[in-house]
Amino acid sequence: MRFISYTIDGEPRVGIEKHGRAIDLERAYAVLADDATAERLFGGGDLKAVLERGFEAMEAAQRVDEAAGESGAVADNSHSLDRVQLRAPIPRPEKVICVGQNYRDHCLEQGAPIPELPILFAKFPTSIQNPGGPVLLPVLSEQVDYEAELAVVIGTQGKHIPMEDAYAYVAGYTCANDVSARDIQFGDKQWVRGKSFDTSCPLGPALVTPDEIPDPQTLGIRCVLNGKTMQDSNTNQLIFNVPYLIWFISKMVTLNPGDVILTGTPPGVGIFRDPPVLLKPGDTVTIEIDRIGSITNPVTADEG
Repeated sequence: MRFISYTIDGEPRVGIEKHGRAIDLERAYAVLADDATAERLFGGGDLKAVLERGFEAMEAAQRVDEAAGESGAVADNSHSLDRVQLRAPIPRPEKVICVGQNYRDHCLEQGAPIPELPILFAKFPTSIQNPGGPVLLPVLSEQVDYEAELAVVIGTQGKHIPMEDAYAYVAGYTCANDVSARDIQFGDKQWVRGKSFDTSCPLGPALVTPDEIPDPQTLGIRCVLNGKTMQDSNTNQLIFNVPYLIWFISKMVTLNPGDVILTGTPPGVGIFRDPPVLLKPGDTVTIEIDRIGSITNPVTADEG
């Protein structure tokens, strides 16, 4: 399935993307079951809350997905994708946990040693930006960079998760852009401030469930800046794969439904080019990942 968060006529909704349409889960499930159950499982327009409702909500969403091609009533509770405004699949996660230097080829481009353990940092939840929303260049930085990343969204609460069970805790995958203020990042000698300004984590377009991506270590990943491909790699270059990261992170913190893990970026980032290529007002950045899709954001100055 492809879960989406969107607004229609200013109202936040949760749906699935199917046949080029946004199917409203609450209204479509009311056709298959009843209004009270549909509201309990899918009301409020919050995909994080849907994930927290667990197996019952996932099973109900699957019923809608399967009925989408058969039930005219389900189709009646959908909209063409060009009529809705996509939001980040998880607009306000509890945690955004990021992994630095997790691609072999990215380590090589900057002359950095291969890490022995994952390098973790965080982005604040207010860094999340929607598909199509502007990336605001912070007034404090003159070196803002792009970073294409595969994002993993947690679906089930867990602590001390065994590696062999890790995929059972995954709700799905989406595209992310770990936008980074390099001068702040390098000047602080730690990464949180330079990675956490508002709008610095575009996320989307959809949350693609694991049944559609059984192995997330086989995905082409790209960043396209103003029509030019800047990053072009594959998640098979990950040093620490998805199960390892879930195991490692869950030894430190409890992972909750809706938590987002950014798995690292491949080579081709702007700061290590000669000369550097950094984001400026008027740019357009697209992150593409095979089997997930793409997210595009314009770049503009934050007027403060």
